[in-house]
Amino acid sequence: MDQLPPLDNTLGAALIGVIVSAALYGVSCAQVFYYFQHYSKKDGRGTKAVVVAALISDTIHQALISHTIYTYLVTNYYKPQKLNDLVWSLVVEVLFNGITALLVQSFYAVRVWKFSQRNLLITVILAVFIVAEFVSVVVYVAKGIHFRTFTELHTLKPLSMTVNVLAVVGDVLITVVFCILLSRARSSVQRSNTMITLLIAFSVQTGMLTSLCAVASLVTIIASPNTFIYICFYFLLGRLYCNSLLATLNVRKAIRGRGHVDLGISLRPIEDSNSSTVDNHKVIDIEAEIADIETHGYITGFKAHGCNGSSSFVQSMSHPNNSRVVKTESELESGRPRHLRRASF
Repeated sequence: MDQLPPLDNTLGAALIGVIVSAALYGVSCAQVFYYFQHYSKKDGRGTKAVVVAALISDTIHQALISHTIYTYLVTNYYKPQKLNDLVWSLVVEVLFNGITALLVQSFYAVRVWKFSQRNLLITVILAVFIVAEFVSVVVYVAKGIHFRTFTELHTLKPLSMTVNVLAVVGDVLITVVFCILLSRARSSVQRSNTMITLLIAFSVQTGMLTSLCAVASLVTIIASPNTFIYICFYFLLGRLYCNSLLATLNVRKAIRGRGHVDLGISLRPIEDSNSSTVDNHKVIDIEAEIADIETHGYITGFKAHGCNGSSSFVQSMSHPNNSRVVKTESELESGRPRHLRRASF
């Protein structure tokens, strides 16, 4: 019987990737359950469709990589002559990783598009990298599915590197653009600034996870092309994308809670304190409007364009239609309103 070569940095690395991916898949399932328990009735069909599609893609990917590692370690146990054979599921799993990335990055791109007041240039630039990454994935799978050995698959190394580079660039661009737009949305209202700071920090963290994983896969395929270490990182990439999306959707209540302070907005007065018509108006919290960014891609009332100070903030909210009333800071402190202010949301 032939002697087996060391498998630590090949099948061993792939096995670690499958195990960690399975753990992250469990987290994804828990997050999906939480999402439908708390947010499904509030969000639109599009958002729910993205969540379901990402979970389905993630599930198929987990099944494929499990099939891969089972074939090598169980079906072909102690058959060293089979180690260079390429299992079909190892190629097809790339497609479903690409589908998950496409869904999540497209969701973020749409959010940037809405929050940037439908800035076509920014959206097109992001779309180019997102589509280019997915096209590269499709080409990789279309070519690799006909190969029978790892020696043949190794010829697609430049294409594999391209996929990782485009993933990194796309993730970094989405994160940077969104953080810039959030920074421009700051105003003199402390509550909104607190929430915006939290959103920026959260966006950087989620974008960093997928970017670092793609970078790790890229570096290891260059430094150790004859090992499966890069495959280990690539197995995790789709799971990180899915969890990133779900965490973004599920964190909304937490961000709203962290940003809660007794602070209102001071705008122009519309009635005297002695008016008897106050019962016809509704007092609202600005925190609910700020938290909606994670659902709708923009902050209602806080436009990204020209909102760097209180005066421009007032201008952006001065539309006469669809108006509601908010309390000023002094009113909240005294408990007895002296003026009622009108804001457009």
